[in-house]
Amino acid sequence: MGSAQSAASNPRFATASRAFTKRELEDLKSLFVSLTAQSQSDSKYISPTIFQAFFGISGPLASRLFELVSQKRNDGMVTYEDLVISKAVYEKGTRDEIEEFIYGLCDVNGDGFLERCDLEAVLDSISDAVFTPKNTQAALSSSKLVMKAFLSATEFSQEVEGKVENCMSLVDFRNWCNVIPSARKYLGSLLKPPDTVRPGFQIPHLLHPENLSPESLTLQKEHAWHILGALSQTGAQQWKLVYHSAINGLSFSTFMGSISSVEGPTILVMKDTEGHIYGGYASQPWERHSDFYGDMKSFLFQLYPQASIFRPTGQNNNLQWCAVNFSSDSIPNGIGFGGRANHFGFFLSANFDQGHSFTCTTFNSPCLSKTNQIRPDVIECWAVVTKGINDDKTELVRGTVLERFKEDRNMLKLVGLANSSE
Repeated sequence: MGSAQSAASNPRFATASRAFTKRELEDLKSLFVSLTAQSQSDSKYISPTIFQAFFGISGPLASRLFELVSQKRNDGMVTYEDLVISKAVYEKGTRDEIEEFIYGLCDVNGDGFLERCDLEAVLDSISDAVFTPKNTQAALSSSKLVMKAFLSATEFSQEVEGKVENCMSLVDFRNWCNVIPSARKYLGSLLKPPDTVRPGFQIPHLLHPENLSPESLTLQKEHAWHILGALSQTGAQQWKLVYHSAINGLSFSTFMGSISSVEGPTILVMKDTEGHIYGGYASQPWERHSDFYGDMKSFLFQLYPQASIFRPTGQNNNLQWCAVNFSSDSIPNGIGFGGRANHFGFFLSANFDQGHSFTCTTFNSPCLSKTNQIRPDVIECWAVVTKGINDDKTELVRGTVLERFKEDRNMLKLVGLANSSE
């Protein structure tokens, strides 16, 4: 009866209620009753403290979310009607409605303009909510550098009278969400119960040898969170390090031997001698081909000094490249992504001592490094695996391909290395 009366007196609530099933409304009501009891409000409202504690967020972003959910009344109360109305827009609205809500949410100071300081506060909130506290000053400094890379992907094109710096327009914000999809997932799931799988809150478990410290890895957990945003949620389980140039050496044959048993997707990460970090997600196994192959799940990414995701545009099918022991100049030996032969979006030669990166229409990606010609410093390859599979095989492979695969001559013949290795 109470809900019927509320709907009759509040047209916005009546419209919002129709976005939910009867069961969903019952669940929302149960949640509201539970939180009002904790708020000691005689079942009338949810207090800011209980609201923020339940949804697991804090700081300026949490205050701004409470302000929007309470319809900007500034009375310190979220009613049941407020909760239904907000979730109807935030979770059930059109894509444009949801992104407009999130855009307003990121304006944490509430002045109507999305400034750099607002986005910095948002990234601080993400860092606090998603990543465990850093236990050393060096680790904290490293994390801040990574988060700064997410900020570097932004554009602030909106000129505002009285503002010294430009602000972020809604178009700018939507573009940022496209290249930092994990941030978009995080900001779009803040009102989901914390006991559910909330997109944007997960980090893959990075499996690596015990004798290799996390700090010595190029791929940090903030990077993994960023890449995960472009994958389905099933990619959040475990990523296993299968090749590291500092241990295995800069050897293409060893690389191919190390990854040959990987049947699923891999993540190739490179740090070049300029200090830039970037790579590609290969949805298909690395196998010898004389032409491009793969599918539209592959993508390129930047991690530092700017972080961005570049998905396939559909303009061509030049996705993955893996050429071994070809003698034709038109078939460059090495691995790569996008573009065309000898003009890839990202390419490492078979010598693993050089490569290149050019703008390419395959992923609408820019040159990923400082210059088109690149020299590797560290190369890592991570296998995306399902939790529980191959957990005991975390040691990296050492030695030549022949030492590892004496029993598998067919694989060596496939990649054309058997005769040359003898």
